[in-house]
Amino acid sequence: MDTIIFGTGGLGRALAAALVERGEPAPRLLGRPALGHHRASDLQAAEVVFEASRGEAVVPNVATALAAGCRRFVIATTGWDDARPAVDQALRAHGAAAVAAPNFSLGVVLFSRLVETATALFGAVEAFDPYLVEWHRRTKVDRPSGTARELSRRILAAHPAKRRLVDPCRDGPPMSDELDVAVIRAGASPGMHLVGFDAPGETVELRLTARDRSAYAAGALAAADWLVRERRGPGLHPFDPVVDELLERSRRSVAPISA
Repeated sequence: MDTIIFGTGGLGRALAAALVERGEPAPRLLGRPALGHHRASDLQAAEVVFEASRGEAVVPNVATALAAGCRRFVIATTGWDDARPAVDQALRAHGAAAVAAPNFSLGVVLFSRLVETATALFGAVEAFDPYLVEWHRRTKVDRPSGTARELSRRILAAHPAKRRLVDPCRDGPPMSDELDVAVIRAGASPGMHLVGFDAPGETVELRLTARDRSAYAAGALAAADWLVRERRGPGLHPFDPVVDELLERSRRSVAPISA
């Protein structure tokens, strides 16, 4: 698989290591361009482009790769939500497909589904109040994280009473229809997300802690394989169909237990 990786940070390096570890040719790892943008002539129509740089670089990087003839993208960058319509339109105009997610960890996807189920269960009991805490390294720019935003969206969609997030700039306790999200930026943590449900006499918590970026890289490679395996429709695709296909393949590979 001929690949390009935009971004030389922790995720970009983890992706490069994962590709080499499974026997793929060494990817072209592109850092921040000196002239402010990459040149299409440097990309040479790579089979898959991984975007793992910065939110503000997603639009120009995708545009340059499209001009170079690249048609498959895995976008693992966060902080570009406002640009999603423009990126989707550009992909469709070129017949290109991308899998985009704030987090490519299989554990995060399954965790998110657990959170939805737990929110529906505990939301039916008025005494349990949901909350969300996320902790990332000090240098992470976006707050809350893309994963925390997605978890918040799922909680608000599944809870019968919560309708919006608490305004972090406002003093005082949250309103009854508000979900409180706490953000921590300290140290070198690659990522921790905790969803809790608190009642007067007890607390129930679901926690996901990343030890390193290998889980993110594994999921991003699975997304690339999904794009290469067969032609996908143009535009942006979520990570969930990739996970669903992985789960289905895993179920089929398990031999039935003999009576």
